[in-house]
Amino acid sequence: MKPQRTAIITGAGQGIGLAIAEKLAAQSVNLILNDLEEALITDACQRISHLHGVATVPVAGDSSSESVIESLCRAATSNFGSLDILVANSGITLFGNFLDYTREDFRAVTRVNQEGSFFLCQAAAKIMKDQPEGGAVLFTSSVTGHQSHKNLAAYAMSKAALEMLAKNLVLELAPFKIRVNTVAPGATLTNRTAMDPAYENTWSRITPLGRPASAQDIANAAAFLVSEEAKHITGQTLIIDGGWTSVSPSPYA
Repeated sequence: MKPQRTAIITGAGQGIGLAIAEKLAAQSVNLILNDLEEALITDACQRISHLHGVATVPVAGDSSSESVIESLCRAATSNFGSLDILVANSGITLFGNFLDYTREDFRAVTRVNQEGSFFLCQAAAKIMKDQPEGGAVLFTSSVTGHQSHKNLAAYAMSKAALEMLAKNLVLELAPFKIRVNTVAPGATLTNRTAMDPAYENTWSRITPLGRPASAQDIANAAAFLVSEEAKHITGQTLIIDGGWTSVSPSPYA
């Protein structure tokens, strides 16, 4: 019988990260889950373990922190003896006009979205490279890395950087059978976006397929890219936006 896989997923307390965790748990993947909010991640782990019967380990804290990165990787190796999947999903969005954007906000966005993903991937790859089957890494980017969006210059830059990182890591990690890909969600209904009462109607109107994505739509794509079915896919970005980037109408029109 093939051994169970083990995954680290950051930003997994709610939204897209939680949906990915639930999707992988349904495939019998053991999970190390991270979120900044301890209550969210503890609750997610308990619920997923109860529903799917997989082992889960919560690691709360800032996923860009060196100590949290070390804790995540140690949890994988000490509890399960391997690390097969990394989903670097954590990210923050700080809106702001380019001419007024502060260094403080810029550094916060790039620290979590770029620096955190870079060094978490580095730590995971150091484990995966010594495994016969390597592993799979998935970054969460955004359609804002492909099309301009008002007041999101720093965020968009940070997300586009992840896609280039995935391409570049093909050169360094493919020899170890480590695949690195990216999903780029478009407008997605989550707990956070649902706080805007106009969000669903606005994006339904301007999305060619007639609705924003669900978190499950993103999770389905993520699960494919880290699966055996995608074992010859690396360095790629999959845009999941209902066709929005093909026509790119502004939500502010």
